[in-house]
Amino acid sequence: MSQTPEARGAARWVVVLAGGVGSRFWPVSTPERPKQLLPLVSSRPMLRETVDRLSPVAPPSRTLVLTSASLAPAVRAMLPELSADHVVEEPTAAGTAAALTWAAHQITARASRDAVMLSVHADWAIGDPERFRAALAEAADAAEREHALVTVGVVPRAPDTGLGYIEPGAVVRGALRRVARFVEKPDRARAEALVAAGCLWNSGIFAWRAGDLLDEIRAHCPEVADALAAHADDREAFFGAVRAVAIDVGLLERSDRVLVLPGEFGWSDVGTWAALRGVRAADAHGNVPAGTAWLHEAHRNVVHADGTAVVLYGVDDLVVVATRGVTLVTTVERAADLKALLDALPREMREMREGREGREGRER
Repeated sequence: MSQTPEARGAARWVVVLAGGVGSRFWPVSTPERPKQLLPLVSSRPMLRETVDRLSPVAPPSRTLVLTSASLAPAVRAMLPELSADHVVEEPTAAGTAAALTWAAHQITARASRDAVMLSVHADWAIGDPERFRAALAEAADAAEREHALVTVGVVPRAPDTGLGYIEPGAVVRGALRRVARFVEKPDRARAEALVAAGCLWNSGIFAWRAGDLLDEIRAHCPEVADALAAHADDREAFFGAVRAVAIDVGLLERSDRVLVLPGEFGWSDVGTWAALRGVRAADAHGNVPAGTAWLHEAHRNVVHADGTAVVLYGVDDLVVVATRGVTLVTTVERAADLKALLDALPREMREMREGREGREGRER
């Protein structure tokens, strides 16, 4: 097992992407309080858990959190150990390629081109933090040694149509392999075939030297490179000039310096309410309640009671989310379709929770 970065004395930087405003946890999530700021997996917000999990990897002085300008005050309040300039505001949403490029640019200015940055998202659940940190250390070692862009592909527990996949290619050394290709979210039959062929989940965990990333961006990603060349000293102008693109599409699918390591550490992107069955502690009947909830002759339900009480009797495989002003009831199977539901809802009902929270925030 690799030593920790602190044991080797190597400089490692952690970059946490915390700018998402997803709708899959409606009605609890809102633009003012999105998924990463919510206590969905435990009693602590997911961003707080993420930064604490990474504290053995890099201290606050080598931790950057990238978030939207509107969320930056809440993020700074949640992470008081970070200096204000370590919470980097994205003036506009411009995709992960732009966010990670700006982070690398900042790290080269504050440290050096050789500093290794480890990139994660703020809204994951990790079942085994120690193995997670060991995988990050191994990826950082590989990135430094090979001058490569390294991703950690999660060994699938089962076929999943909600995730992308990585097909490993030629062996570099040990478990480290080249990436043969990235596969977008497949249908069920394709997902089963990919898992059977040994493909990995595309987790979005990355390790690379900051200078190597910038070199590859300049060589392969004009959507971002042109803006960086013109506005390297102006964050707002940079984000305003980039063409939004994900790092996978804008760079990793174009570069020949991308390597993958497999990892197993209980990773989940917690993509839907139903996914909480895999990351929350369950009762004897497979239910995963949070808040004030009482369940009788009920099985495998997800309950999230926020500021109210919920009682379930004689029902199975439901998702029940009760918050002030709105109650959502659906099935575990349909919980992944919330975007379609929100698109169909009348606007006044869709925004009811958002409007209530916005008013309460202004009153405070």
